[in-house]
Amino acid sequence: MSHMDETHLQIVLDAIRVCARYKPKFGQGARGGGLTVEGFQELYQTDAFYSWFGLDNPLMYAAHKAAGGMTSVYRQIGIGCEKLFRRVVQDSLELADEDVTWSYQIALPNGRQRTLHLDARVPLERIGQEGKRDRFHEWMRQSAALLDVDPRVFRSLTGTVFEVRQGYKSKDSKRQNADIANAATAYTKGYLPCAVILSDQIDGDVLLRYRTAKWSVLTGIVGEANPLVSTYDFMRDVVGYDLAAFFERNSTTLRTEIDTILKSLLAPETP
Repeated sequence: MSHMDETHLQIVLDAIRVCARYKPKFGQGARGGGLTVEGFQELYQTDAFYSWFGLDNPLMYAAHKAAGGMTSVYRQIGIGCEKLFRRVVQDSLELADEDVTWSYQIALPNGRQRTLHLDARVPLERIGQEGKRDRFHEWMRQSAALLDVDPRVFRSLTGTVFEVRQGYKSKDSKRQNADIANAATAYTKGYLPCAVILSDQIDGDVLLRYRTAKWSVLTGIVGEANPLVSTYDFMRDVVGYDLAAFFERNSTTLRTEIDTILKSLLAPETP
């Protein structure tokens, strides 16, 4: 394994290994990662209603642990891939730490300021190699044209900001509204907003809504040969890093790690 592969793989593994420590909280806001099976039974046995139904059964704990753990697996894969994406973009385009980070502030009703972050940024002027800069700018131009962004608006854009997700199967309207607000802000700050989905799983209605809101959306299509719609074609042809090949090379390690975590989450614990 190359040093680069080892570094990139560790970014993902460090994130997903957090899942193995998952323990459900059962609404207790427990610190230290949630309740043990003993703590769960003590909690449920002192609740007359739950005790009458036998919900203090260790299998109930295992079911909660599995359900929450599955959510944690998806979340942590997303976090790991977000960090990987940012690192790869930074290294491939030779950008500084401050180049690839982006945030903005909004005013809250109480008068305070809240800082919102997107997952990565590429400012065109900071791409040192002219060929890479021209290639990235041409991708932006074609993406904006596909979204029917007015050419005058496109001429004001100085780079791209990215939101990275492992998948998007939810129809969470609160998240959609926040993302659409992010897109509007990105345009006012001179950036093309781009959602990068690592899997090919995104709800069709959500995809249409985002593109209508002028988000460029890349999904995990493999073999499409179109960097305007495929995450992996974009990474290979525009950024200059074959992310699909990285995942393919390291699939055995990733599958083994997930298998270990799933077995741990699904195993019934006994007191």
